[in-house]
Amino acid sequence: MALVKQNNDVVSWNIKAIKKPRVKLPEIKDRPVLDYEKLRWLCQVNDSTDRKNEESKNEFHELFMENYKKLFVQPPKKIGFPDHSVKRGNKNQSLHSLSQKATGPTTESEKKAILPPTSDTTYTHNIGDYLKTYHKQRRTDKPKTFNPDSMKILRKLLRKLPFERSATEIDKMRSILKTIPFFADNIPDSVIKELCVVAQLEVWKESDFNIFGNIGLHVILKGCVQPETNQYLIVPVNKEKSMLTSTNVSTNISITFSSDTTDTNKQHTEDKQPKKLGVGDCFGTLKKLEDEEPTCRSLTVKTLETNCEFMKITTSDYKRVMEQIKQKEHTEKLNLILSCSQYNSWPRQPLLQISNLIEWITYKPNTVLVSEGYKSPFIAFIKSGECHVLRQVEVLETLKNGQKEHKSKQVVIGRLGPSTSFCELSVLLKEPMSTSIVTASNIELGIIKPERLEELDEVTIQLFKQSNTHLFGNLTKDDVHEEYMQQELKREWNEFKHHVVVDVINTRGIKPGYGKWAK
Repeated sequence: MALVKQNNDVVSWNIKAIKKPRVKLPEIKDRPVLDYEKLRWLCQVNDSTDRKNEESKNEFHELFMENYKKLFVQPPKKIGFPDHSVKRGNKNQSLHSLSQKATGPTTESEKKAILPPTSDTTYTHNIGDYLKTYHKQRRTDKPKTFNPDSMKILRKLLRKLPFERSATEIDKMRSILKTIPFFADNIPDSVIKELCVVAQLEVWKESDFNIFGNIGLHVILKGCVQPETNQYLIVPVNKEKSMLTSTNVSTNISITFSSDTTDTNKQHTEDKQPKKLGVGDCFGTLKKLEDEEPTCRSLTVKTLETNCEFMKITTSDYKRVMEQIKQKEHTEKLNLILSCSQYNSWPRQPLLQISNLIEWITYKPNTVLVSEGYKSPFIAFIKSGECHVLRQVEVLETLKNGQKEHKSKQVVIGRLGPSTSFCELSVLLKEPMSTSIVTASNIELGIIKPERLEELDEVTIQLFKQSNTHLFGNLTKDDVHEEYMQQELKREWNEFKHHVVVDVINTRGIKPGYGKWAK
């Protein structure tokens, strides 16, 4: 067997030591400074000129001065930010980040539409100009805006009979109606929910049909209509007044008229023909018009398309709903009065009179309802929440330097909870309160203002005086001082226990929230 000599030389990994590298690097060449083509052209022009002629010399000189800058090669365009001088030169640049256009859609076409009209080589150092292309569009202050697509959902829900709708479907209808300006601006949320129960779907399959708006309120869900008169909608303002609305076509400005106006020919409008009403618009009235026939021309519209659909709330249904809400509220006020112990033995007639005077009001915690030494602004019945009753007391306090001085402090002498009332005698007798009342939580009250008491007869006022006493009027100064001392001793004892526990923890090196005591 023949022996073959092997090459056991170890290949070096030092590329610098290898004479012939495996990968050749490209040669680095300096970029030319002059444009030799332009230079040759100027030389040819110079040769063709007549040096003895002064005019040709001047023309060549002007030509050279105009083109000599072009002899130098322009540097390549930078892909980064420019020098600060470019930013200073752009004086008309605005801070878009301070406007509502600081954010926008994320599609490329919408980005180009929002970006300022600048050239490709113009950059800014304001980061807000670039963030708007990456962030989503900022939402408005009123996210619940009208959406025509929601009318399809409302039409689907209205196809069910009123007794077939569930509570979830009624809540969905209420959320859609709240996006319609007529309901959002003029009708309370609680009333909208009740109107959703009695709302009906009305379909008109043919065009050029007249719809009488005086029988109820109509909301256009599909199609469009043309009002026959300038007045097509009565907007309820309050319980006693309403306003009649007409719209100017040329200016699109709503003009309001009082509902008690009789001569409609004297009402001034700039356009004789009112505008067309589309999806989401309303016409008709919620309150029945007195002294008018059902077939009168007021509030009448004409269908312009086939298969028009409307949500209708008749005036009779609206009246019944408002009576039910009023009766429910009246019963709630009456039950609140009867829940107070001093009114349990009252006759029913005075109770009904008082319940008609009650108004609902809410307060946040730490709100002073009544101040000591001042007259009460109302008679209050607590429906929910809690109040603290405070009284001022003169105490002798020892300062840190050992001196003693008199100070006036407030001490909690009692608490008032639901089904209690206060300030009856202060309002009836016009006497200042001997205590202060401060809310301890969110509280809802039923109040009677002093001017409303004039509507009560003398018998009811005498019942008020006989059934009530002064709030904590049996407490003497000694009782208040004793209560203050008990509260101060309790507070000092709690502070002492807290300091002892803290000293023990710090002595053993325990730090709550750190290390093994973190959990």
